[in-house]
Amino acid sequence: MPYRTLTIEQAAQLLQLPVQEIERLVKKQLIPFERRAGRIVFRKAELEDWASQRILSADADELAQLHPPRRGTAAARQPLLQDLLQPEWVEPALPARTRPSVIREMVAVATRTGWVHDPAELVESLEAREKLCSTAVPGGVAFLHPRVQQPWRFERAFIALGRTLHPIHFGAPDQEPTRLFFLLCCLDDASHLTLLARLCLLAQRTAMIETLLAAPDAAAMCEAVLSAEAEALG
Repeated sequence: MPYRTLTIEQAAQLLQLPVQEIERLVKKQLIPFERRAGRIVFRKAELEDWASQRILSADADELAQLHPPRRGTAAARQPLLQDLLQPEWVEPALPARTRPSVIREMVAVATRTGWVHDPAELVESLEAREKLCSTAVPGGVAFLHPRVQQPWRFERAFIALGRTLHPIHFGAPDQEPTRLFFLLCCLDDASHLTLLARLCLLAQRTAMIETLLAAPDAAAMCEAVLSAEAEALG
């Protein structure tokens, strides 16, 4: 979906919501939109910013309803993470002590895959997203991602995961420091929002965070994430 502005129908496709729900959000002015020549349109970058922040601030019940793949089908309860996360893309001992350094180190972890086309551009995109609003959530975890998903940025979709040796104040709403950093590397907006909602749900509904903090190595951290997803899907 390369368009910079979207119609209501295109916004509904991006957010995986019914058109009627988009219309309701517009009527209540709960979603960013513009009126042009009598038509309602959405700026794509603003809409993804809004959607990502909505997910990051949602509670577990809201997350369970947000952005399931092909809503209403069996695919909504299928695992997403097994093909996206491998122990080789997990770093259990990041030495970073600051926000800029942890972003750089997480990009270095991501480049281990060989699928990051421009690491410097990725660092810039992550920094721009964090300046907009922190991707850290309560509990000591952050979900790093570029502000806008681009199909040329990565060879394929994947997740990198890091744990810092030292807690970092990363702007979480509870003002507590962060030690766990997921880096979501997606090729399109809809997949990104689905993945973000899934990971946030695991952070709230399972013991994933505690297990990750206690895990002895990268393999155990990877297994903790996959086990948490299996538990959440029941």
